[in-house]
Amino acid sequence: CPDLSARLGQMCDIFVHDAFGTAHRAEASTYGVAETAPVACAGPLLAAEMDAIARALQAPRSPLVAIVGGSKVSSKLTILQSLARKVDRLIVGGGIANTFMLAAGLPVGRSLAEPALVEEARRVMAHLRARGAEVPMPSDVVTATHLGPEAVGTVKAVADVAPDDLILDIGPETAARWAQLLHGAGTVVWNGPVGVFEFDAFGHGTRTLALAIAASPGYSIAGGGDTLAAIARYGIERRVDCISTGGGAFLAVLEGQTLPAFEVLARRAAA
Repeated sequence: CPDLSARLGQMCDIFVHDAFGTAHRAEASTYGVAETAPVACAGPLLAAEMDAIARALQAPRSPLVAIVGGSKVSSKLTILQSLARKVDRLIVGGGIANTFMLAAGLPVGRSLAEPALVEEARRVMAHLRARGAEVPMPSDVVTATHLGPEAVGTVKAVADVAPDDLILDIGPETAARWAQLLHGAGTVVWNGPVGVFEFDAFGHGTRTLALAIAASPGYSIAGGGDTLAAIARYGIERRVDCISTGGGAFLAVLEGQTLPAFEVLARRAAA
């Protein structure tokens, strides 16, 4: 609302935007007032987020490894497509990994997956291969016949996944292999767990990768609600270089969007 934006801008001498969690929204109380206030600038938290994102995605130290977990490819397809243009390795977890496993011709049993998006997953994999990058596939997984706090996990080679199995975590061999990739990374971007870590039987993979990120000499940035929950669960808060305070804003950055807050503050700074 231009009218409200103008009125808000007239109320102050300096507007300081320090809410990264709203940086992806162009609203009167954030974007509009930043346009109309006599002076507008980023606060320390927003400035730190801007610097961290630039360091991780605009000028990363190679190799750049991204971890993208979640239940559905459809909810993070634009993120996967954007990262496929930048990363050296794209680790996928959760239901997203199951769709990529289908795309690679691997069995997933009754696991959560999106067969309709198999071709999209193949396109992402092909794009990475064309750049000399990769989506590493799991060699073993943890399965169960149902999901619940009392469910018992069984480690299986990927080829041995049965038609009635649910894949609920990566296996220990895969976790160790992927942890080595993280130990050798120059930059790590983390969004989403690789298993149903809320239950201990299916949390080994996420825990292993979380501790590998904490121990990695590379620069690390993490964001998203489930990711923050995993960071807290495994006690690595002080060992991740940047824990983003934005949910939707962090996802928008991974999608390759220019956030409205970044755009208006950069424009005002250049004026």
